[in-house]
Amino acid sequence: MDDAGQLLAAGEKVVRVLERHGIGGVVIGAVALAAYRHIRYTEDLDIGVNASVETLRVITRVLVAEGFHAELREPDSQDALGGVIDVSGPFGLVQIISFAGRFPAVIEDAMAASTLAAREGSPLRLTPIPHLIALKLYAGGYKSKADIFELLARNPDLDVEEVRALCTKYRLTGLEDILADLGRS
Repeated sequence: MDDAGQLLAAGEKVVRVLERHGIGGVVIGAVALAAYRHIRYTEDLDIGVNASVETLRVITRVLVAEGFHAELREPDSQDALGGVIDVSGPFGLVQIISFAGRFPAVIEDAMAASTLAAREGSPLRLTPIPHLIALKLYAGGYKSKADIFELLARNPDLDVEEVRALCTKYRLTGLEDILADLGRS
């Protein structure tokens, strides 16, 4: 199995652990970007979830009991995320990123709208483009803006009004500037 195959297989195992504990998740980050024609180098797989810190602690213990190296990074009051579990091994790194208490609606909506899997038969569901753009706007910064720019440029048939509506629903700003830069206002 190649490195990407090992990473996906590990991610699938992690998602199954999450599902056994009633936690849904969607693939975010570079793996999701690649599904929408924006390929950039990555060595990790990011899974967005809504889980309390207490639940993340339980999941971390379960992952360790199942043979993974897992470490929870708990949020502080200034953190934009609700906690991150780093799951590592020979496959690389799978990150479980919780938006609970910070931006849970986008994860819930992305799970409901997701129609693509990372590969055939995989439990790894991909975040739809509009939700991915919303997550990138939420994250902010130059790299996220560049990712949004590339997603919009590489997917000219994307329904921009759907993206606008979603960003308006979440009260996110910055999309119009990126659209103007692309000449898609």
